[in-house]
Amino acid sequence: MNRARGLRIVFAGTPEFAAAALAAIAAAGHEIVLVLTRVDKPAGRGRALHESPVKRLARERGFAVEQPRSLRDAALQAKLRALDADAMVVAAYGLILPAEVLAIPRHGCLNIHASLLPRWRGAAPIQRAIEAGDAQTGITIMQMDEGLDTGPMLLAEREPILPGDTGGSLHDRLAALGARTIVAALARLSEGTLRPQPQPAEGVTYAHKLTRADALIHWTEPARRIVDRVRAFDPVPGAVALLERMPDAPIKVWSVQSAQARAPRPGTVLLSAPGRLLVACGDGAVELRELQRPGGRRLPAADFLRGCPVEPGERFLMPAAT
Repeated sequence: MNRARGLRIVFAGTPEFAAAALAAIAAAGHEIVLVLTRVDKPAGRGRALHESPVKRLARERGFAVEQPRSLRDAALQAKLRALDADAMVVAAYGLILPAEVLAIPRHGCLNIHASLLPRWRGAAPIQRAIEAGDAQTGITIMQMDEGLDTGPMLLAEREPILPGDTGGSLHDRLAALGARTIVAALARLSEGTLRPQPQPAEGVTYAHKLTRADALIHWTEPARRIVDRVRAFDPVPGAVALLERMPDAPIKVWSVQSAQARAPRPGTVLLSAPGRLLVACGDGAVELRELQRPGGRRLPAADFLRGCPVEPGERFLMPAAT
């Protein structure tokens, strides 16, 4: 067995989830020879360019940074070869790695994926796991190949999904777990004890990218499904309800709970006082507990209703069939 040593690492990532891993890898004594991240994007009302969390961290630590629009550029690939990296670590990067890049590092490219593969391959594994009502998820360190999260598994750690978890709270725990797990995987790689295992053929699901259509609440669904969807989409993209009388003013719904009530038409407001908002759904009702009007703040239902009264018998619109 080889004695563990610091590795030469190229890191590719963009959001906070990836920044946690980059910080942990550097703290573990590995040499970050290059950081790849997405190009700066306009954000906010002024549409000023904003750096990614990974870029900000890399600049603070003095790491070399590149922001290519594609990894198919021959000059960039030549630069990567010249770095003589032991491995590339990829976490929520956002660009496709072509076969030429996958083959450059001595030990290939390792991906930090926020699910227990093969469940929830794809772009939004954290939100899809909560939305589906899963009891657990985790982190899988995977040897990347040309498929969509199909490569051999190198290391996995489980994480329970708690009843009160939102997409945000679970993201933060998985970011920390991902950071710890990639450090453990790199230690084993350095020791020569990291062993790939093929993903099971059964249990494959896909975590498709979140869209605006996903955010719309389907009132015909069971209460449990609506509760899980609202939890999953907090804080991004936020679950959305549309009142029939104001369809152009989407209301963000941030917190709901199941309630004991029934109505013949899902989407019907059953109660709107004192300070409570119950809406019929597929198998009962849900109570909307925290809401937000366009341009407003997240408010408890009582405060929301003072500024935007909603009467019993009013209806929330059904999303169009897809």
